[in-house]
Amino acid sequence: MTLRYEYKYFVPTMKMETLRKMMAPFVRHDDYSEMMSDKQYTVRSIYFDTSGYACYFDKVEGIKNRKKFRLRGYNTLVNDETKVFFEIKRKFEVPIIKNRAPVLFGNALHMLGDTTMDILPQENIAYPQSEENLEKFFYHYHNYKLRPVILIIYEREAFLGLHDDKIRVTFDKNLRSVAFPSVDELYCEKSARRTLSDNFILEIKFNDHFPSWMKPIIGILALKRQSVSKYVLSIDTHNIVKPKRLSSIYSHSRFNRKIQD
Repeated sequence: MTLRYEYKYFVPTMKMETLRKMMAPFVRHDDYSEMMSDKQYTVRSIYFDTSGYACYFDKVEGIKNRKKFRLRGYNTLVNDETKVFFEIKRKFEVPIIKNRAPVLFGNALHMLGDTTMDILPQENIAYPQSEENLEKFFYHYHNYKLRPVILIIYEREAFLGLHDDKIRVTFDKNLRSVAFPSVDELYCEKSARRTLSDNFILEIKFNDHFPSWMKPIIGILALKRQSVSKYVLSIDTHNIVKPKRLSSIYSHSRFNRKIQD
């Protein structure tokens, strides 16, 4: 399993075109962006958490080893045969590992609603560990009574390095979210609330070395690497974790720290 690194930056929208031009000699759009007329696609993720928001607090408290659980889809819903992904994103101090399993949307809804249904990963040569990853997701889902907390939506423009396609750069734009969605609302944006208006999120992903060509670009644009969590930003936008509940939830979160095991 390959360890990946993610460096994140808030970038003023007014600098987007300049950044794109400065990167142009070193990258190309990935296949998914390239097939879209506007060179971007929509990412939709329902995040799951415990009743005490253990995943949220592990991030806020700076816990080095932590997990996030989500159901992810792309663009628009075609039918129940549309492919979606159950994901566990695990962070070990700096590097990350993603456990991913593709399923059909209709099957995903049944699996989340029926505790007796067999696990049905979609066969896909690109995800040889699909069944194992799906079992891991549902172990946590049932054992820790995870529930859907927020739907996060954004447009992504993605690039790959010309000479090293392990380097991936993404512009995540128009971040918006819906609080407490039902799982069948993965493709619904009714009542979505905007989180970032004048900025987008730049993510630089790599295996071994931060791309040398990106360092002067970051310097010229005066960008500063930051700890950016779309999940925390969106939760805070909706004021889901009320201040008066912090002390009790904090204790509950620490009690549920075993979720990392």
